[in-house]
Formats: sequence, C-alpha cells, structure tokens
Amino acid sequence: MPTADKLTVARLRQRLAGTALPLDPTRVAVPDDIDRWPDEWVRRLAKPLKAAGVLVPVIERSPHLTVLLTRRSAELTHHASQICFPGGRMEKTDGSILETALRETWEEVGMVPDAVEVIGSLDPHPTITGYAVTPVVGLIEPPLKLQVDHREVEVVFEVPLEFLMDPDNEQRSMRTFRGHTVPTIEFHFGGHRIWGATASMLIKLRKLLL
Repeated sequence: MPTADKLTVARLRQRLAGTALPLDPTRVAVPDDIDRWPDEWVRRLAKPLKAAGVLVPVIERSPHLTVLLTRRSAELTHHASQICFPGGRMEKTDGSILETALRETWEEVGMVPDAVEVIGSLDPHPTITGYAVTPVVGLIEPPLKLQVDHREVEVVFEVPLEFLMDPDNEQRSMRTFRGHTVPTIEFHFGGHRIWGATASMLIKLRKLLL
C-alpha cells in the first residue's frame, strides 16, 4: 500500500481520474459513523439538505505538496473561527457545484478559477447544520496570488498533504455541540485544530488516495 510520503501529483491525478461531480449535489451517502450520531442529527439528515461546494486546494510545493486551509472570521454568525476549505452555499446563478466551489474560493481568498486545475471530487458530505458539501480537488502552481476577504476569512495557511494523510497524526477526542457530546477526529498543526466536516473530508480523501 502506498504511504503518505509517496503522494505525488501523478498519483493524485491517477487516483482521482475516476471520480465525477454528483448529478444531485444534495444527495449524500449515509455516514460510516451514523450509529454514533444523536437521534436529532440523524433525523436532520432525512430532511432536504442545502447544496454547498468547497475547493480542496493542493499546492504543488517542492518537495512536498500542501493543502490550503482557512480559518473563518470570528465575526461570522455561522462556523465562526472554524478551520475549513474555501467554499460555500450553492447559489441559483451557479451552473454546477464545481462553479460554486470555484466562485466561493475566488470570493473568499481571491484565487482565480483559471489558476485551479480541477482533477476530481469526492462524494457530497452531510453536515449537521443541514448542508451537503461536495469537495472539489484542485491543483495550484505557486506562486499563489491571493486577495483574502477578511470579512469572511481571518487566516489562510498551508498544511503538508502527507501530514494530513498520515493516520498517526489523527487525534481522537469528545466534543460537545448543540447539547450533544460525540466522538471526533482532529488534526493539530501549527497551532490550528482541524476537526468536524473538514477533518472527515480529509479522511475520505485519504481512503481514496492510499
């Protein structure tokens, strides 16, 4: 089995070549850990979900690839100060969930769509806040030309892809959210705590790549 330190651009292209954007970006698969979800959260999944798209930006650094992440502004009403991929809710004017991910990335961090080589996607991921989030994986060549919208994004940072793909770097803990205490998986890097839906999407990416 390939290890995290063998992740190359060629391998990413190879492993993601068979993926396709969802025909229905609001339709999600049942999460593997749903048996650990509180009943209230399970019932919420049965209701219509709102489509959202995020970009998983893989930066072609040498000698190691990195993943760009953001920390949301503390002033936001929802998900304040959380670590996430750039992205957001699908708008009526978006022609596809891919367009959503690229548009939101451009609005949040100023990365123009033409700078992104889209190489694949993951299945829509359900969140307990009522969204179906489609992760779109894209390659970006340095140097990065970013213009961060600080009304939405407080900090932009990069984490080595091999770090995120190494199970030894997972930390398991319990977290209380909306009155429920549930097990979570986290990554800690450079003073940042990556958890929740973002961590779950990274684990899905690892399963595909490794």
